[in-house]
Amino acid sequence: MIKIREAVIVEGKYDKIRLSNFIDGLIITTDGFGVFKNKEKQFLIRRLADTRGILILTDSDGAGFVIRNFLKGIVPADKVHHAYIPDILGKERRKNKPSKEGKLGVEGISDEILKRVISASGVQCDIVDGYAKKAKDITKADFFEYGLTGTFNSNENRQRLKKYLKLPENMTSNSLLDVLNCTMTYEEFTKLCDKLFTDNEGG
Repeated sequence: MIKIREAVIVEGKYDKIRLSNFIDGLIITTDGFGVFKNKEKQFLIRRLADTRGILILTDSDGAGFVIRNFLKGIVPADKVHHAYIPDILGKERRKNKPSKEGKLGVEGISDEILKRVISASGVQCDIVDGYAKKAKDITKADFFEYGLTGTFNSNENRQRLKKYLKLPENMTSNSLLDVLNCTMTYEEFTKLCDKLFTDNEGG
């Protein structure tokens, strides 16, 4: 396994599944061109770039470079690392035919090549033995426990949390959950909620 500090940005879920086989780290998908209109996903990527840096790993075809260039335009250059897969003709096993340009995407590239291009990108990475224990996720049940959902003042509580974290006020609950899981630990979340929502209870 390769442990990576930076968030790895890929195009789709199959790329994410592919990299999860040997990367211990945060992997975010752009949902292809979906990121162009998804303001909350753009915000998340900018926040991740600011807090931990990002590694862009898109396909080597034209569409991949369009997505890469878009991401380059929304984050500071000094917060971005780039990994480029080589042009290799072929098709992924799950597909009936090759892509328009006939090149393998991230999901079709071998582990050895992917590890090599990631290592050459300049990200902070270490080789770790086995699988690290997964950190505990923040869940919707935690949202309910802290009054962020399911109560008469849930919206007020979410807005208070978002204001404290300098998050967009119109961010949905699901997107808020994604951002929290990407930018803080479960322990940090509970400590913050205790501070915001319980310290003043009872007088």
